[in-house]
Amino acid sequence: MTSETYETNGVGGKRSQRALVLHPDIRGSNHLRAAESALAEALSLAQALPGIDVIDAQVVRLPRAQPGMLFGSGKVAELKLRIEQDEIDLVLIDGPVSPVQQRNLEKEWGIKLLDRTGLILEIFADRARTREGVLQVELAALSYQRTRLVRAWTHLERQRGGLGFVGGPGETQIEADRRAIDMQVVRLRRQLDKVARTRELHREARRRVPYPVVALVGYTNAGKSTLFNLLTGAEVMAKDMLFATLDPTMRAITLPGGLQVILSDTVGFISDLPTQLVAAFRATLEEVLEADLILHVRDIAHPETDAQAHDVETILNDLGVRSDVPSIDVWNKIDLLSEDDPHLTVAERRDGVVAVSALSGQGLAALVDAVGVALGDSRSIDTVEIGHEQGRARAWAYAEGIVQNEAPTDEGIALTLSWSPRQRRRFESLLIGPD
Repeated sequence: MTSETYETNGVGGKRSQRALVLHPDIRGSNHLRAAESALAEALSLAQALPGIDVIDAQVVRLPRAQPGMLFGSGKVAELKLRIEQDEIDLVLIDGPVSPVQQRNLEKEWGIKLLDRTGLILEIFADRARTREGVLQVELAALSYQRTRLVRAWTHLERQRGGLGFVGGPGETQIEADRRAIDMQVVRLRRQLDKVARTRELHREARRRVPYPVVALVGYTNAGKSTLFNLLTGAEVMAKDMLFATLDPTMRAITLPGGLQVILSDTVGFISDLPTQLVAAFRATLEEVLEADLILHVRDIAHPETDAQAHDVETILNDLGVRSDVPSIDVWNKIDLLSEDDPHLTVAERRDGVVAVSALSGQGLAALVDAVGVALGDSRSIDTVEIGHEQGRARAWAYAEGIVQNEAPTDEGIALTLSWSPRQRRRFESLLIGPD
């Protein structure tokens, strides 16, 4: 086994925990990214968590993962010496670590250890601001914690409850803790159901408003929030760190042509997102499903920009985003590119791509024009039959001014509509929903 060191500068000051970041590069693993790029992302994750002073970061190359300690005995001993010399308090491992591996490594090294899932959970817990975001993070954390109870209870033979007169000796400590977590999960799900119902009412209200929704999506730290602030004049947290934005933010803006749209900033995506968080934040990302236009913001100056784009597209497909929803690729951070960078030439020649700098404002006018064209008034005339129970859709069509003719049929009403693609999608969504 060999290791490569990625030198970092500790921030120092009053940071409470000195951390070592490790990226296991296991031979034969199918990863799109180079190990060094993955390590750099892990380092950014660590630096996004307050109270952490990253002393060093390393790529640790492994022929295979060891079931007991992940690393071989020689590497474990080598890292232990480094931990003692540098007075490391926390080890962050960029990858999955089983409960047994975590328990053994913490015992051997005498420090706290977090895997990639635990680290991202900590960041999310620190950044969530809305009621739903806080509840989703807590639910994901409990799901993660439930699988790790073995860490805290090495004395599984310890039991409590029961006086010995009737029945067995009582439940084990780990069983009691697991039951307490399960009860807490039930309570959180009930609270989330209430929040979800409120969100659906808000969504229904937006459906009645004839404004198209434009969703900003992209890999974390791609510059979505900076672009959002530039377009809306809002003050969403926008920093050069991973997961600067967790909770969705929506603002209404008016395009130069007079069309009003609702712009939505969403949580950033990331590769190998923990399964607990994919499920937990699905409701937050559902805002994308309501979008009439998707702006896929990419950090075009990042060396792994293509791999990041692939991750975003995979998650969008998993969410069930309709294939007919138009999208624009926004190649951000062109201010970091040289004048002869081939990306600039490709952006000029490729349809559906706009190169911008959210920091300087370069290319912003072209992006706004592209949004207007994508949501334009290219109209078609169609006749649609609806049932008498679909009065909401009919009322919306009249409110939009797209009804040219109405005629009764045996099953309901035939409407002749002159509409744009956006209006067609909105009308169809009203037909699907309850009246």
